[in-house]
Amino acid sequence: MDEIMRKLNLETLQPGTSTGTKWFPFDGKKTNSFSPVDGEKIGSVSFTSNEEYVSVIDSANSAFKIWRAIPAPKRGEIVRQFGDELRKNKDLLGKLVSYEMGKSYQEGLGEVQEMIDICDFAVGLSRQLCGITLHSERPGHRMYEQYHPLGVVGIISAFNFPVAVWAWNSALAWVCGNVCVWKPSEKTPFCAVACQKIMSVVLKKNKLPEGVCSLINGGAEVGEWLTEDVRVPLISATGSTRMGRIVGSKVAQRFGKSILELGGNNAMIVTPKSNLNIAITGIVFGAIGTAGQRCTTTRRVIIHESIYNSVKEKLVAAYKQINIGNPLDEKNHMGPLIDIDAVNAYLSAIKQIKSCGNILVGGGVLDGEKYVSGCYVKPVIAEVSNDAKIVQTETFAPILYLMKYRDLDEAILIQNNVPQGLSSAIMTSDLLEAEQFLSHSGSDCGIANVNIGTSGAEIGGAFGGEKETGGGRESGSDAWKAYMRRQTNTINYSRELPLAQGIKFDF
Repeated sequence: MDEIMRKLNLETLQPGTSTGTKWFPFDGKKTNSFSPVDGEKIGSVSFTSNEEYVSVIDSANSAFKIWRAIPAPKRGEIVRQFGDELRKNKDLLGKLVSYEMGKSYQEGLGEVQEMIDICDFAVGLSRQLCGITLHSERPGHRMYEQYHPLGVVGIISAFNFPVAVWAWNSALAWVCGNVCVWKPSEKTPFCAVACQKIMSVVLKKNKLPEGVCSLINGGAEVGEWLTEDVRVPLISATGSTRMGRIVGSKVAQRFGKSILELGGNNAMIVTPKSNLNIAITGIVFGAIGTAGQRCTTTRRVIIHESIYNSVKEKLVAAYKQINIGNPLDEKNHMGPLIDIDAVNAYLSAIKQIKSCGNILVGGGVLDGEKYVSGCYVKPVIAEVSNDAKIVQTETFAPILYLMKYRDLDEAILIQNNVPQGLSSAIMTSDLLEAEQFLSHSGSDCGIANVNIGTSGAEIGGAFGGEKETGGGRESGSDAWKAYMRRQTNTINYSRELPLAQGIKFDF
């Protein structure tokens, strides 16, 4: 890891506040980053002081006045260059993501690839930020709508995707003419610092103002500065539902805008007409990928009673083949949880499951030299009713709940009967079942898949969910509109000014 840190220009005592290429001195309060892989200390990152925060926001607002005047395709060119820098550093950044967060190396590479993909998407988008032309009811008039940048976009990201979600937001925000201030999770600060340093290469090369891309670090206090700041018109926040309630409320109180990507409690329906090989693969990857720490993790499997025992047996057999260990070893399927707090939440969930259900597989913390960090756990499969309190909440861990259904109406009702509404899936080769699942009376989630799992997202499609998931959309489709303000324009090209209801003045 020392070699990776060196090549990414990272210091073990790393300043955590930056505007472009400018880094504030390492001073005052700091956070220590420990890898869940082996428990080793990666280093320390200084927290942003209030004085530094004010300076960052001032710099961002000054940069916005310059950045917004640059034509959108030219802004797209800057994002293209950032994507190229990510390509050069994909292997290094992917390993850092894996080591600091704990996800498998393949997933770390996949996360950096998502960053590259959203840059490619944004470059094309930079030539398509279009409005519409409308027909006016008044003669000699033309109406149209256009979109303008908002200003400073505040991005609050979570530990489980320490780099990709920031890129989803920043790439779109930049081509739309905004500047960005990023507050990453305090659990993965070095991933954020690495991204800032990669982007600073592009800013320096193109002699752009420092505040186009800024980084702040800290805990809840720093997040509060950002969410309560009227100079930051949009906050995009990814995290727990509890966090989202706080952020959404504070931003709404000042009439700001927010994009909230919060909890998921995702279900897959397995019908008798499904391909079970596909279903089992989708379930296993969806449930254990990132050690169950994705917002799109498969947490519930709703299985038709006629095939319930068969699916259960296949899953139990599949779980016996899961390799758990150092995520940088490509032979392993699952790495550790992020920290001991996550392990304790996992253990608490298991205790609740035992009081209301039946554990079929797993349960417990792995020990020994191979698992020295204390963050490695066994994936769990349990039979629990969907009405159980523990099933209604999201536990960020590899815990999978199985339940039966009799007909598809009941299965959809079970799936929708949770507070969250992010991702969902059905496994079936029956067109009628698939269409019912995708209809207005089917899945109530923002993402609904057929014959693929709940986990993952493809750049190009809007990502987000409903209900307690927050309702925001990121990444693809027309999600760019959330980063802009909408304006209706009317042009009178006649030589008269017709007034409403035929009102006339005798001037």
